[in-house]
Amino acid sequence: MKSFITRPLLAAGVLALASCGADTDLPPPLVGTTSSSYAPAHVAYEKALAADQKGKVGKAIRRYRNMVDQYPTAKDAPQAKFRQAQLHEQKKDYVEAFDAYSDFLTRYQGSKLYTQALQRQSVIAEMALTEKVKSGFLFSSKVDTSKLIDMLGKVRDAAPKAASASKAQFMIGEVYQQRGRANEAIEAYRKVVSDWQDSSEAPEAQYRVGLILIEQAERGNQDHGNLDRAREAFEDYLSIYPSGSRAGQARDQITRLAQQDLERSINIADFYRRKGDHESARFYYREVLKQVKSGPLHDKAQAGLKSLS
Repeated sequence: MKSFITRPLLAAGVLALASCGADTDLPPPLVGTTSSSYAPAHVAYEKALAADQKGKVGKAIRRYRNMVDQYPTAKDAPQAKFRQAQLHEQKKDYVEAFDAYSDFLTRYQGSKLYTQALQRQSVIAEMALTEKVKSGFLFSSKVDTSKLIDMLGKVRDAAPKAASASKAQFMIGEVYQQRGRANEAIEAYRKVVSDWQDSSEAPEAQYRVGLILIEQAERGNQDHGNLDRAREAFEDYLSIYPSGSRAGQARDQITRLAQQDLERSINIADFYRRKGDHESARFYYREVLKQVKSGPLHDKAQAGLKSLS
């Protein structure tokens, strides 16, 4: 006898089988949509809160962390992660606190605690840089250059349009500068100017580009292009920030670099004169005379030309 199964009955059977599957087969709920009445998550949060209220900081941290790891979308999860970060900070475990705030900012961008977490993360990153440089005490065992750069990069990227972003990027430049990594420092400072030109840090970043290039030249780097690029950096400062606090210093630097450039031309001319290449020597002496109408360098260039004739 042939058996017939109607389509409605078949569909009902499929649904029944699906309902018998494990909960893990279902997609997780969106962050922040699970109710705090979801019993296991809320019970876990209450246990962590109880340890917290009794002053059992270590236990509270573990319970808050475990609760968030197990129930990341529960209604209490943002508060639990934020409180975990606060307790790390209370214990002066600043690296762990920073990482917990960073995790919070990644997971719970819609939380009302977001701004506060962002602020604390920024404060800790700045403190890491300051303490590492000044005393080497609070962070010396856990924060090296790469970790500092990572921390500051996270502060910058968490809120790219906030004032904390340009400040963090400027501090990245400082980290590299303090560790003698000139090329990375210049790149970091230039990013401040290009991405946050109107920020309070941008004028100083632009000025420091010129300073670093001068330092490179003065440390024995024979690339005279560094001095030319330094002058361009100070000229850019005056172009972008004519009323900046470093404007006077930028003008002085340009004048000094121009003087050095003339002295370099005199030295080149003298070199060619001694070699007997009079045509090249005349070229450089005349270049000096075009730029200065009086003074010691003018007189020296004029004397050099007379000696050739």
